[in-house]
Amino acid sequence: MSDAIKHECGIALLRLKKPLAFYKEKYGTAFYGIQKMYLLMEKQHNRGQDGAGFASIKFDVEPGERYISRVRSNKAQPIQDIFAQINERINEELSLHPEYQDNVQLQKDHIPYIGELFLGHVRYGTFGKNSLESVHPFLRQNNWMHRNLIVAGNFNMTNVTELFNSLVELGQHPKEMADTVTVMEKIGHFLDDEVTDLYQECKNNGLSKREASPVIAEKLDLAKILKRASKGWDGGYAMAGLLGHGDSFVFRDPAGIRPAYFYEDDEIVVVASERPVIQTSFNVPFEKVQELQPGHALIIKKNGNVSQQEIITPTIKKACSFERIYFSRGSDAEIYQERKELGKLILPAVLESIENDTDNTVFSFIPNTAETSFYGMVEAANDFLNQRKNQFILNNRKTLTKEKLEEILSVKIRTEKIAIKDAKLRTFITEDSSRDDLVAHVYDVTYGVIKPTDNLVIIDDSIVRGTTLKKSILKMMDRLNPKRIVVVSSAPQIRYPDCYGIDMAKLEGLIAFQAAIELLKERNLYKIVDDVYKKCKSQEKLKDADVVNYVNEIYAPFSDTEISNKIAALLHPGDINAEVKIIFQTVDNLHIACPKNLGDWYFTGDYPTAGGNRVVNKAFMNFYEGKDARAY
Repeated sequence: MSDAIKHECGIALLRLKKPLAFYKEKYGTAFYGIQKMYLLMEKQHNRGQDGAGFASIKFDVEPGERYISRVRSNKAQPIQDIFAQINERINEELSLHPEYQDNVQLQKDHIPYIGELFLGHVRYGTFGKNSLESVHPFLRQNNWMHRNLIVAGNFNMTNVTELFNSLVELGQHPKEMADTVTVMEKIGHFLDDEVTDLYQECKNNGLSKREASPVIAEKLDLAKILKRASKGWDGGYAMAGLLGHGDSFVFRDPAGIRPAYFYEDDEIVVVASERPVIQTSFNVPFEKVQELQPGHALIIKKNGNVSQQEIITPTIKKACSFERIYFSRGSDAEIYQERKELGKLILPAVLESIENDTDNTVFSFIPNTAETSFYGMVEAANDFLNQRKNQFILNNRKTLTKEKLEEILSVKIRTEKIAIKDAKLRTFITEDSSRDDLVAHVYDVTYGVIKPTDNLVIIDDSIVRGTTLKKSILKMMDRLNPKRIVVVSSAPQIRYPDCYGIDMAKLEGLIAFQAAIELLKERNLYKIVDDVYKKCKSQEKLKDADVVNYVNEIYAPFSDTEISNKIAALLHPGDINAEVKIIFQTVDNLHIACPKNLGDWYFTGDYPTAGGNRVVNKAFMNFYEGKDARAY
């Protein structure tokens, strides 16, 4: 994606179902779990590079022995940093105590990070906060083993203020108003309740406090706790939790907005945000990795029992389509085919923009995630060219010479790698003109392959703000002297903010919104802006369930093509020679290409939760009032 947008986050949970000695004997090391966690996290570095965290739990340790280890980093390469710290500590202990080398029990007793249960997390700092305290996993500590709670997740809640206030009503004093803290404290509150009730039951049955501990661990009902805690949650989430005694869970929102996949065999249970991460790390086939169902939690008891239980009644599934377009790794078998299909489906619009002149057109892509869509577009272009060849041959079969046939068959779709992303350029001068000049060189270009009579078609995953297009890509492409530059977005126009985990919080930053506002001004329709503001303002005190998204009225007077043309005009640098056209995918084609991920609120304004309508209206009011603030 040429526009940098950030996404939070990636999770990895691993439970070893056998004693550590089993992994030592079979795989040669009792640190098998740590090694696999490194793979699971490194294979998800695409999901977050601002911070990473790791936590582990040892089972069945004696009182006084440390059983929870956690390490977090916000360094430049956080995954490498945390595992460097882990390895350094392990090697230090093995060096100081050679007797630990082949003794699994001594390793477990004395070396941190080794254990049976692990949780990892990678993140982007969506809110601009990237202090170490903001990095998951979060830890809620208690002297009661069962009340220790570790939480990490890929989520955003739309109603953090409401959740914060509910904690205050419960008598708590949360340390900050952040969704991770409020969610963890809500779960922790009902965990405390459950442990207290179970202890009282044990006490009534004549058990001592020490005798009660294993009974509490066995009877603790995580599904009940999650059902009570999640009442009132509004957002997209896939969150994971570990309890100090060894129970664990991964819980997915009822619309399936955020992804979660799992695999289980007789040795392990593993959960990750992406399917191929599990496939690669454990060498398992596609069909063996299951998707965690929306509204359900995968609950892994300390005794090894694994169940998928419904926590919240699932709604219509609205899994995030951006996962398929851009965020998830393209090595997933389904995602790879879907991205190719996105490229194929947009070709008719591309052909129209170049008057079907494929002979004088070069097709390329903006590295690197758009490459798969490029393959699909080129396949469709080759099909078009072959049909054209076939028709010419059929029409002229009686007079066709060998030389003419060879000439026809020699015509190919022209493809080149035109845009090459250079090393990241740091802006060391704050003056706007100097900074813009550096930004213009983010991409380098391949010279000598474009003729002045050529169209240059460049496909990108999506166009969010268009800043890089205007300040860099179009200027660099123009240096090649094409007749026309056609920028193709494999995604539809992004018209609305996201509030479930993508850093697109402000309406005025979206180029499609800017285009609609300009069109309203040009056509003397700006009164619609005032009317929408009044409608949004009138809903401020309504319950989320009663709020209507009125921002779609901003776009209603215009066709998709009119908005696309205005986007092209806004992004035209002004000092280039080539004609510029911008083409967007249609929402209908998006759904054809990605039938399992129908979440499209950033394109359509059709939010999957009630809080989404409140957020989009708030974002519009912020724009209207000139407030530079997030809407959630």
